[in-house]
Amino acid sequence: MTENDISRIVIDVCYHIHVELGPGLLESVYEEILYLELKNEGLIVERQKPLPVTWRGKLLDLKYRTDIIIENKVIIEIKSVQEIHPVHPKQLLTYLKLSGLRLGLLINFNSPLIKTGITRIVNGL
Repeated sequence: MTENDISRIVIDVCYHIHVELGPGLLESVYEEILYLELKNEGLIVERQKPLPVTWRGKLLDLKYRTDIIIENKVIIEIKSVQEIHPVHPKQLLTYLKLSGLRLGLLINFNSPLIKTGITRIVNGL
């Protein structure tokens, strides 16, 4: 399964979640439901996975965590905010670089339409 295949599944699942629940809930609610729905799709899904940060060969004792990683190929960063700020896509791109993964989806469930709340971030794709 490619990153694009996974992306299509994620977007479809997010659409159904958004139609049923709408905007306005906490990120943690959307994260839990998305995690469960992606597992139901038969995907390998990791939640709140620690992201190691290395500086000049030394592993730093930091507590960075990704919201969701699917099939060890796609990172999902979930937001439920009024607007996406420039730092949010940069944060996801940094997660992609640190993990060596190539595709991330920044999903803002607080958008009136979920299709306008999804931003695709690539790292060398």
